[in-house]
Amino acid sequence: MEDAARAASERRRATARRVREARDRLTSTTGTRPAFDLELTRLFATSRQSAALPMAAVIVVIGLSSVLWTGMFQAGLWTLMVLFIHGLTLLACRSFLRSEADPARVRRVRVVLTAFDFLFGLSWVLHVTQLHASGAPGAGEFSLFALLLITTVLIMLSAGLPSAAIAGTLPITVALVAIYLASGRTQDYVLAGIAAAGQFYYYILARHIHANALAMLEARTEKEALIGELEQAMARSDEAARRAEAASLSKSRFLAQMSHELRTPLNAILGFSEVMKSEVLGPHQVPTYKEYSSDIHNSGQHLLNLINEILDLSRIEAGRYQLNEESVPLVGVAEDCVHLMAMRAKTRGITLIELYETNLPPLWADERALRQIVLNLLSNAIKFTPQGGEIVIKIGWTASGGQYLAVKDNGPGIPENELSVVLSSFGQGSNAIKSAEQGAGLGLPIVQNLVDLHGGTFNLASEVREGTEVLVTFPASRVMAALPPVAETVPLVPSSEPRPAAEDPANADKMFGLF
Repeated sequence: MEDAARAASERRRATARRVREARDRLTSTTGTRPAFDLELTRLFATSRQSAALPMAAVIVVIGLSSVLWTGMFQAGLWTLMVLFIHGLTLLACRSFLRSEADPARVRRVRVVLTAFDFLFGLSWVLHVTQLHASGAPGAGEFSLFALLLITTVLIMLSAGLPSAAIAGTLPITVALVAIYLASGRTQDYVLAGIAAAGQFYYYILARHIHANALAMLEARTEKEALIGELEQAMARSDEAARRAEAASLSKSRFLAQMSHELRTPLNAILGFSEVMKSEVLGPHQVPTYKEYSSDIHNSGQHLLNLINEILDLSRIEAGRYQLNEESVPLVGVAEDCVHLMAMRAKTRGITLIELYETNLPPLWADERALRQIVLNLLSNAIKFTPQGGEIVIKIGWTASGGQYLAVKDNGPGIPENELSVVLSSFGQGSNAIKSAEQGAGLGLPIVQNLVDLHGGTFNLASEVREGTEVLVTFPASRVMAALPPVAETVPLVPSSEPRPAAEDPANADKMFGLF
């Protein structure tokens, strides 16, 4: 269902995109999206403005060079005319860049800029005609050189408006080819072919440059759209996370409050049922009442354990669990817990094997939390270890200078796909569901959270039909290493005055009671 919904969403999105692109092309004069028309026109105007001085320099250089064939007056007049058209184009570009975005204005500006470039090309036709009319040697070659140079400049600056490039270069090429063909000389035919081939090449080049500019704009638009979608998704995700966190906090507070409210009457039930079961006030006339009292007490004790686990977990999740840290020997805590669980393991025929390294320094930790960690791990191991099995408890040094606690059993193990389930709150694997001793599924999550509060690590490894091993490590910062002995300071310069009793080595032992 989820895959089908995702596929349907993708199809709707693709359909909406195609409809939008078709509508944009129908409303555009160039076949592209109106937004792209605006950006392409801005690109053309920006390019022409940035190349204003180089273009003017090319015009002046060619105009001064043509003095050799056309004379000072004609060359100067032509140069002023071309510079005037160039200035009009720059004014139109500047006005467009300063104006607001308007699709109708974009269309008018594109037409105006194309017309200015057409006038620019006609001015170069006049220049070519003047050169060939002079009849001076080298005029034809110079006109071809000027054609190739100005065509290259126009093509490179017209990526956003290829129609302007064609309008500016085609008149020059047509005039030059006509002049060469009219001469009737073989070498002029060759030059006419070169001019025509150059125009065709520049036309292809203009198309490619325009396509690259359009692809760049499309890629930028897609990137901006993806960034927008990503920001929206992140905003929705942050909002969902905030709501989930608030809901989780409310749930934890509710559970903590309810657990506290339930423990008060439950303690009374346990106390009265204990009195009735023990027949403190006299024997029952009906023996069945004693069995009922025992059932009530056992059920109440089980319910109290579950409530305590829920209360501990809710306090941890609500951030209200405070560690009462002190110097605690991990080996001593483990030995006490093993002693408490030994009778339960013996009734099931399970062997408890203790492997502890010697001379381990104590940990700076919460003793109650350490006991709960060890008891929960041992209880889980005994619960799922079959008759005649064994459980190994190890304590020792880690490679980083910390200490570890490992509890390993040879029970049925946990399938790999259920590891995340058993580590979640109220999660139970298939073996726990089949077991006769079902719990609330809070033992391992509580252990994991208590270990995290101590800055340690929790690892669960299991194989089906091989057993399960839980490894808990505490960082080296929690290990209380012995302090080095304080060196005795001896004065360098002996004093003639008598020293007090505290400074006399003979009396130091008596004062501090060391021996």
